[in-house]
Amino acid sequence: METRLTIQEKQRVDDLFSRIASLIETSRARVVTAVNVAEVYTKYEIGRYIIEDEQGGSIRAQYGKKVLKELSQRLTNHFGDSGWSVENLKLFRRFYLVYSNSVTSGYPIQDKIGNQRLPKSHSNVITAPSSPKISERPSFTLSWSHYVILMRVENPDARRFYEIECAQQQWSKRQLSRQVGSSLYERLALSRDKDEVMRLAQEGQTVEKPADIIKDPITLEFLGLKPDVAYSESKLENAIISKMQTFLLELGKGFLFEARQKRFTFDEQHFYVDLVFYNRLLQCYVLIDLKTGKLTHQDLGQMQMYVNFYDRHVRQEYEKPTIGILLCESKSDALVELTLPTDANIYASQYQLYLPDKETLQSKLRQWIDEFNENNSDSDE
Repeated sequence: METRLTIQEKQRVDDLFSRIASLIETSRARVVTAVNVAEVYTKYEIGRYIIEDEQGGSIRAQYGKKVLKELSQRLTNHFGDSGWSVENLKLFRRFYLVYSNSVTSGYPIQDKIGNQRLPKSHSNVITAPSSPKISERPSFTLSWSHYVILMRVENPDARRFYEIECAQQQWSKRQLSRQVGSSLYERLALSRDKDEVMRLAQEGQTVEKPADIIKDPITLEFLGLKPDVAYSESKLENAIISKMQTFLLELGKGFLFEARQKRFTFDEQHFYVDLVFYNRLLQCYVLIDLKTGKLTHQDLGQMQMYVNFYDRHVRQEYEKPTIGILLCESKSDALVELTLPTDANIYASQYQLYLPDKETLQSKLRQWIDEFNENNSDSDE
């Protein structure tokens, strides 16, 4: 006859089960991570072997294609899967060329605006370096599918930024692809000074002050609204609510959603804030008001009132001042600057219902850095 456990015994079993289950789940997660990392290092080394064979044998391009085709067939026959196609072998080769740049000097180097270029002596022939020691290899933390996306990012600084953010925020392959496609690096970089742009590539996005969470423009292509079709602010708000997870991804680090149409009352009047968030990194409320037309000085004044109310009646003593963001279809920077006091914690960001043109943003960033360098050189003379 089965005996029943006492309450104390059941609690002990519950505790024991919880600890063991957690240990097993953690162990399995580590196994998956280890397998993914091993796969990435394997493909990196395959790329290195191919490069060294090409250079060591002085193989011409046409002959190299034949070698890769034969190699592909042998690997496929031996391992019995489709992961060893010529296209994949070329991808492994490119993977090594891209990521060996961080530990060797014989591959594409970075110029002052972050673009890749080959040294003049390597314009026609890529000279393979000697086999790197294990300690000299790049440190890989993501899955192979993530690195396939990262390899398409030509700017080494941008690539490093996305790699850091992807690891820290645990972006899925789809989320990483979306952030690269929406030019997150360029949009953040254009709102920062040169030192902070360099910091983006070294540390990822750091959130230490209100300006660190601002993007201009905000990209809302995931809402499915057509730019050439009229829509109301309530429809825009409903679309954001229905895609809140993606909207939080677009806003960036540390955001927690609290409420929509948050009502507060004074002087027997009711006022409504479209969207209320809390940023746990900055430890402050973030109020967002949606404007489908051109931003007006009345809109800015209204947001100033919202921020003042939260600062005086809602936030706790240990919390930082409230941030206000006006998300608008269009704006005048001169109007914003003239209307708001210099110490206002209020920002205006335009939103777009389509992905930004990456080449345009990259061109703006190059121009911005060139102007910064010119101004610094003039001041040094």
